[in-house]
Amino acid sequence: MIESLFLDTDCLSTFLVVGQENLILQLYAGRIGIPQQVYAELKKVHFMKNKVDTLLKSNRIILYQIDASTDSGALYLKMITNPDKGYKIIGSGEASAIVLAKQYKGILGSNNMRDILPYIRLFDLKHRTSAEIMVEAFEQHLISEGQGNVIWRDMLQRNRKLPADTFSEFLATQN
Repeated sequence: MIESLFLDTDCLSTFLVVGQENLILQLYAGRIGIPQQVYAELKKVHFMKNKVDTLLKSNRIILYQIDASTDSGALYLKMITNPDKGYKIIGSGEASAIVLAKQYKGILGSNNMRDILPYIRLFDLKHRTSAEIMVEAFEQHLISEGQGNVIWRDMLQRNRKLPADTFSEFLATQN
């Protein structure tokens, strides 16, 4: 089964801000989804809205809506307003991506592990961070280690939070 990748705002924007969305597009061609809530957050930044609009028009990514009258809609609302004891209220982009990954048995693309890890465990979701997507790109020979370091540096310079100072350093932890 080929799983779709459902991206939250932070994960997608990490690649958009440095012009490297092509890495996600190559790795997950034809199976990238973003929730309407993520689109609403991204469209607040003009250049990101333009990039996402282009990807939507060319069918490189698919926009998903969560129907409020469904179990998925109820779960989404619960996650952003009144979660069960032991779970944090999370943002609409993260919650919608989690709900869609659960509903469609896909992969969640999100970086905010502190807030979403309990939900990943609860729903037994497959998950990728921006850093892990970079490793996938390296393993698929889409980028070299040196190119990864340049992209990583650019992401850090654009105030993206990454788990290491360099791509090489993160790669060393993956074995």
